[in-house]
Amino acid sequence: MTAWQPTDCHAHSTHSDGALTVAEVVAIAASLGTRPSVTDHVSRDAPTNVSSLVAVEHYLDDLDRYPVLRGGEFCWHDALWREIPPSTLRRFTHRLGSLHSIRLADGQFVRAFALELPPSLTAGAYMAAHVASLEALANEMPVDILAHPTLVPPPLRQIDPHDLWTEQQEARAVTALKQSGIAFEISARYPPHERLVRRAAAAGVRLALGSDGHRRDQVANVSEPLAMARRLGIPDDALYDPERHGSRTGAFDG
Repeated sequence: MTAWQPTDCHAHSTHSDGALTVAEVVAIAASLGTRPSVTDHVSRDAPTNVSSLVAVEHYLDDLDRYPVLRGGEFCWHDALWREIPPSTLRRFTHRLGSLHSIRLADGQFVRAFALELPPSLTAGAYMAAHVASLEALANEMPVDILAHPTLVPPPLRQIDPHDLWTEQQEARAVTALKQSGIAFEISARYPPHERLVRRAAAAGVRLALGSDGHRRDQVANVSEPLAMARRLGIPDDALYDPERHGSRTGAFDG
């Protein structure tokens, strides 16, 4: 049996906003002893070349040339993920859903990378909208992993996450992921706080490792997420691997 290796379920290439070619992603992963995937943005509202159905096919054609898991990171707020036909969907080994924008109670969207929040939007109101949007994603998107679950705009990153997140909000987020069967990404780029990860693991939510790597020093480096999982007592082979655990894309059916 092949020795277990950590799987980086989330990394970017020059197909979107990554600095490395697919070949370079594969080579760096090999040097780190990590199984690679390429999960570029598939969206009409993200920095990417993969922004149409035709582009999706070309992207997957290119990934087919390399020993790499074929992923994609889809924006919940953008409709492209709804348009992928089943025949194309099965070509993905796994898919990630992202809250790059969250929907406020009045229906407006706020980007997770906004340098300033609307003046009337408090941290508490933002987090209420974040969790409600997470629940909507879990209910609507047939994805395998929720990417960087704790991603919030820069102004809110200055707040201790144990203060930013209420335990009730954490419980709601975990329940949504558990009911939908979506894995919780332990992100190297946007590390989640341990209290939330522990809550997810205790509820039986599968955990996934993700570098969210864009640069050479980031891609395939999942040492910190793996250390957290091990600290919480998660067996290595329980960490999400689409080939081992299956995928909602249908790639491994039959």
